[in-house]
Amino acid sequence: MIKTIIENISLWLIPAMILIILVVGICKKLPVYELFVEGAKDGAKIGVNIFPYIMAIVVAISMIRASGAIEYLGVCLSNFLNIIHVPVDVLPIMILRSLSGSAILGVLSDIAASCDINSYTTKLAAIMAGSSETTLYVIAVYFGAVGIKKYRYALLTGILADIAGIVAAIGITYWFFG
Repeated sequence: MIKTIIENISLWLIPAMILIILVVGICKKLPVYELFVEGAKDGAKIGVNIFPYIMAIVVAISMIRASGAIEYLGVCLSNFLNIIHVPVDVLPIMILRSLSGSAILGVLSDIAASCDINSYTTKLAAIMAGSSETTLYVIAVYFGAVGIKKYRYALLTGILADIAGIVAAIGITYWFFG
């Protein structure tokens, strides 16, 4: 019963919000269509401004994955990772999560395909992917788009939050499924 209610709410929430915005705009006698077009123009400008940052992130991820650096790091850290109950297969998620969410979905898909869907490795990878943020992506794209140059504390805070998310994911996954 509650699940059906939530599904119906989520189905109609965005169309209802759009309708409410239109009705309020019309009631306030605002030029709704013209404002929408103006917002779309601003969105296109932002898209053009952030494209170089997105391209830089995509190239960096491609270079990291193609270089074999993650595999080499996995070999070097395998003993330590075993001690903390982290399969080597999950290391790419730990490294790349701060860069790109879509790259992590690809890695997570590979892990789920190569390991059993109910394996500890897959569960850890899924929890880890959901418990951290694309910090470097956010700083590069959004801070770059609006011209913020002093991002040292935001970067430090974001990386510390990512580390905390990874540590929490390892602990929680081992506690529930280890």
